[in-house]
Amino acid sequence: MLKYQVGDTVKMRKPHPCGGELWEIMRTGVDFRVKCLKCGRVMMLSRLKFEKTVKTVVKQERGL
Repeated sequence: MLKYQVGDTVKMRKPHPCGGELWEIMRTGVDFRVKCLKCGRVMMLSRLKFEKTVKTVVKQERGL
């Protein structure tokens, strides 16, 4: 099980309609808020749906 943090960049299995594949995590918890790095669209996903659609973590934000 991966731990996701605010600020991480993830690649989803399917591209967004704008063509972007990279998303930045803006909020974690029961729901995830993610932002497309190509068009800036913000989406809310349940934890279950988010974890199913993430392919890889591209960049992890380092916590102190």
